[in-house]
Amino acid sequence: MYPDNRYDMHLTKEEEQIYEGEEGWTKKKAMEILVAIGDINHASKLIQIKTAHVSGVSYKTIGEAFEFINSLEGRVEVKSTLNPIGMDIEKWDEMGISKEFANKQTEVLAAYKKLGISADCTCIPYLIGNAPGKGEHLAWAESSAVLYANSVLGARTNMEGAPSALAAALIGKTPFYGLHQAENRKPEIKVCVNCDLADADYSALGFMIGDLVGDKIPMIEIPSLPSKDELKHLSAAIGATGSVGMYHIRGITPESEAEGMESELSEEKIEIEKNDLEEFYALSRTREPDVIAIGCPHCSSRELKRIYELLKTGGEGRKVGKDFFIFTARAITQNNQTQRIIEKIENYGVKVICDTCFVVSPAFENYDCVLTNSGKMQRYVPLLCRGAKAMLCKTEECVRGAF
Repeated sequence: MYPDNRYDMHLTKEEEQIYEGEEGWTKKKAMEILVAIGDINHASKLIQIKTAHVSGVSYKTIGEAFEFINSLEGRVEVKSTLNPIGMDIEKWDEMGISKEFANKQTEVLAAYKKLGISADCTCIPYLIGNAPGKGEHLAWAESSAVLYANSVLGARTNMEGAPSALAAALIGKTPFYGLHQAENRKPEIKVCVNCDLADADYSALGFMIGDLVGDKIPMIEIPSLPSKDELKHLSAAIGATGSVGMYHIRGITPESEAEGMESELSEEKIEIEKNDLEEFYALSRTREPDVIAIGCPHCSSRELKRIYELLKTGGEGRKVGKDFFIFTARAITQNNQTQRIIEKIENYGVKVICDTCFVVSPAFENYDCVLTNSGKMQRYVPLLCRGAKAMLCKTEECVRGAF
């Protein structure tokens, strides 16, 4: 059918016309990206997606490459959201962001908005109105959200890169391979956790699992079921250290009880004991922290409420003694009750920041050691914050450490 062997994947007549440029340069480039990815991964076709989530939005990480985004025309075909940018849209001056950076970041955001992508800049799209249903196909590029969508919500998405997620948003389709296919979503290795877990234990567990399983989908056996926020941190940490896009937990993962789901499980089994967690925490505690950061992934309204209760209990009306930042989605803060909680949190001297996070903003590059409850931050702070250290502990210890 295609004598010049331009691609191996089957395209419909409409898709072929887009590939040939009949619907403009932007869609042609997007289709070329999808076809190239599809061919590399031996995809047979493109499939419709429900939503897209695009990364590569902070000017700190994208730099002048955003000029390519700015050159694109048209509108996305599906509901699409953005990852965190490099500053709080409203408080960038308070953050110490330079006017030059702020102007550039504003240009980046405008380029995406021009394409019809929502300006809700967050790593938790599933908590702000972009929550997919079981079996829905997506093209998401934020690793923590990918693992949460696949493993907790039962949606289907590969771990997209920034270009492929944007291309999928512009076409409304993605190549049919990997975690879009049921046969590729089966657990392959068992991880047995032989102790009770709570709070940041799930960050530590996820960090270890990502390191240990590599690209094998784990079946995680734990004594009790984690909360949604704990699942959020588990997903983020596995995504930060591993190269796997989902996990299974019975009673959580919608597919985990399906017939034949464990047919791919090897005899290999990983055991994690309480002393493994204790050693993990101990190894991360290398020096006195000079800043506390919570909200990677962004805090939910439940987490904000809990942080306030901890501040109220431990602070007794005092101001915090260290810089303390909490990161969340702007949409989370627009609830009246949450707004009141944030006001009370900020009365303790804590700064609640939207649209961005510690690792993608230049505002936090002068710290040497951060205390956090996030396994994802523990992974990325040394890589993206000029070699700073990250110390993992539970949320209560983070708040106590602030005083």
